[in-house]
Amino acid sequence: MSILITGGAGYIGSHTLVELANANYDFIVYDNLSNSSQESLKRVEKIIGKSITFINGDIRDTQKLKEVFSSHTISSVIHFAGLKAVGQSVEQPLEYYDNNVLGTLKLLEVMKEFGCKKIVFSSSATVYGDPATTPILENFPVGGTTNPYGTSKYMIERILEDLYVSDNTFKIVILRYFNPVGAHKSGTIGEDPNGIPNNLMPFISQVAVGKREYLNIFGADYDTHDGTGVRDYIHVVDLAYGHVKAIDYINSKDSMKPLIVNLGTGIGYSVLDMVKAFEKASGKKVPYKIVDRRAGDIAICYSDPSFVKEILGWEAKKNLDDMCADSWKWQSNNPDGYIKIQGEE
Repeated sequence: MSILITGGAGYIGSHTLVELANANYDFIVYDNLSNSSQESLKRVEKIIGKSITFINGDIRDTQKLKEVFSSHTISSVIHFAGLKAVGQSVEQPLEYYDNNVLGTLKLLEVMKEFGCKKIVFSSSATVYGDPATTPILENFPVGGTTNPYGTSKYMIERILEDLYVSDNTFKIVILRYFNPVGAHKSGTIGEDPNGIPNNLMPFISQVAVGKREYLNIFGADYDTHDGTGVRDYIHVVDLAYGHVKAIDYINSKDSMKPLIVNLGTGIGYSVLDMVKAFEKASGKKVPYKIVDRRAGDIAICYSDPSFVKEILGWEAKKNLDDMCADSWKWQSNNPDGYIKIQGEE
């Protein structure tokens, strides 16, 4: 029995493979490599000391999914696959709805056909839209999203909840991520975006390593302590372990209503806080320019993580210094990401 990991070659997926292997779970990776590299899986293999079954496929490809479910015994699915940039989603909404929403529908149809009824879905704090207050609890209103990326995640949450109403043998955990950063302590896997990074930490890292001249800070006129946007940054290894706890929870229940939890630290840091912390960790200056606000962004977003601790027994263990030190180790060891170093096997 294996867990199917869609998007398993990506940033969060690859780190989750390590944590699943540490917990002795078997898994199969299904990924179309649209924003990831198969090299990440080779690096994970070295960390965990065993080979990974990888299938190059798109979640919108029903036939390919059926072949996977026919030829493997899939016990459950952790569903990471999706497009994930807030700004890009505003420019390309149709691609986001096609990939994220339609892709998930096709995955769920195949799961249902093959009697696979356990799924952990990677959702996002963007489903809360612009919250009236912070910290954010799971029972806050959702759906007032400010960009198509967040709307696609919200739509999928509703689809999953409606699926449970129609068939309560489904066991569903929805994980609302806050802002994952950092990298595995080995410095061999990390966040490696294609093209210009959309997330803050890889952009800061690329400036520090000399790959980019300066950081664009999108807006310094927000109602925050220094005018820049505040987010709940969580170490990707802590986040990855949350998926292990979610699978443990699903496997421990004969039946359950859909469980929705926040994965965050409960601490909000501004963009400038992150820049200063990274400069401290790396010993490098990070030049920046203040530019206009970015479409779809909000001022403040951080979690109240008390519910997830109570239900799953999970809490973030790593702090801001760990996040920055591990990001810097990854970036300085791999200035060009997963591009192979010449002469390397």
